[in-house]
Amino acid sequence: MSITNVILIAIVTAILSAFAGYMARKNISEGKINQAENVAKEIIEKAEKNSETLKKEKLLEAKEEIHRMRNEFDKDSKERRTELQKFEKRLVQKEEVLDKKISQLEDKEIKLAEKLRGITEQELEIEAIKRQQLEKLEGISNLTTEEAKNQILTNAEREVRQELAIKIKEIETEVKEDADKKAREIVAYAIQKCSADHVAETTVSVVNLPNDEMKGRIIGREGRNIRTLETLTGVDLIIDDTPEAVVLSAFDPIRREVARIALEKLISDGRIHPARIEEMVEKAKKEVENTIKEEGEKAVFETGVYGLHPELVKLLGRLKYRTSYGQNVLKHSIEISHLCGIMAAEIGSDVKLAKRAGLLHDIGKAVDHEMEGTHVEIGMDLLRRYKESKDVIHAMSTHHGDYEAQSVEAILVTAADAISAARPGARRETLEAYIKRLEKLEEIANSYEGVEKSYAIQAGREVRIIVKPDNVDDQYLPLLARDVTKKIENEMEYPGQIKVSIIRETRAVDYAK
Repeated sequence: MSITNVILIAIVTAILSAFAGYMARKNISEGKINQAENVAKEIIEKAEKNSETLKKEKLLEAKEEIHRMRNEFDKDSKERRTELQKFEKRLVQKEEVLDKKISQLEDKEIKLAEKLRGITEQELEIEAIKRQQLEKLEGISNLTTEEAKNQILTNAEREVRQELAIKIKEIETEVKEDADKKAREIVAYAIQKCSADHVAETTVSVVNLPNDEMKGRIIGREGRNIRTLETLTGVDLIIDDTPEAVVLSAFDPIRREVARIALEKLISDGRIHPARIEEMVEKAKKEVENTIKEEGEKAVFETGVYGLHPELVKLLGRLKYRTSYGQNVLKHSIEISHLCGIMAAEIGSDVKLAKRAGLLHDIGKAVDHEMEGTHVEIGMDLLRRYKESKDVIHAMSTHHGDYEAQSVEAILVTAADAISAARPGARRETLEAYIKRLEKLEEIANSYEGVEKSYAIQAGREVRIIVKPDNVDDQYLPLLARDVTKKIENEMEYPGQIKVSIIRETRAVDYAK
């Protein structure tokens, strides 16, 4: 057998084998498909049976739920019908009660109308009797009704005035005791916490010399040195027979301080000629300016008043060289600031505002010799220029009574200023002002009717008034004392307080012969 035949036989055999395998697989697949279709049919039939059963169960449950809800609705309806019946029954009862009350009120109105008619008739009878009685009284007393009324009012007014005077005295005594006690506590506490010096040293106006020969060197050849110094500083140098001393005279304390520092530097240096004088004066001016700035910053730091304009700080420093009745104004301002802050804290007021107004209350005195107007007006203009608040300006503007105080802080500044000025030895007062104050006190006291004599005593801290006993009774004394004190407060300016004492005495005089 040839190779070709063998290959053909093998190919035919392979093809037949493949066909036989295909047919076998096809028969197997058709069997499985038929089996799956039978299973699917069984599942579908079973599912249809289950769904029919489930449908019947759900219908049954729905019917039971509808029946239950119908029963509940019937029950609620029945309860509501019962409640409505009860409510209707109560309404009927209330209507019956209201009808009874209305009937009773009508009966009462009828009775009241009858009583009013009876009262009206009685009032007419009473009026007639009253007229008859008044006619009889007028005939007995020989007074008309108006005259009797005026007499009664006069007597009542006299009694009321006496009782009012007594009551005023009692109330004033009680209020003054409480107010004085509280005020003394606050002021004493404030003064104890503020340990400022009472009086500061005035600006030095005398320069000591190492020897009298120095006077000639200060004068210089044909007076050129002294003229240069006076021209540059604006200060008059008085060189007289006073041993080893030169007196500096100038209205401006800062110029005097510049001249003092420059002269002391020249004396220490020993070289005194116009060029050197000019150099030393410039150095002295810078030194004074630095001192002014440092003193202003020190005052601000000490009082805790921050946020001031730099120019205001410099003006505060200038107050170091300003005095008022011998009291250094810068130390006075610092003391006022502390006092205001302490008192404001005690009474629950604005501490920062009070301290700020107290520190700036005399700021106008720094330039009052350069500008026209009172230091209060100048200070107000300066504070407006440097954008201080209206509250601060108002509080500082009232401390001399030029404006009426509208805030608690303004009253505190005024009180603190009076405390600082009234300290023993704090200020020197001129004899003329002292005498005028005493004369004014006596003039006010003598201006009232019934006053016989008055005496201002205790350096003007008290005025004693002697009244005529025939013209003024004891009950009128508290009113007179109150009127005098009010007039003193309105017309006078004074530190501290003034005591008003009124004396009324009756004397019987006879002579044995």
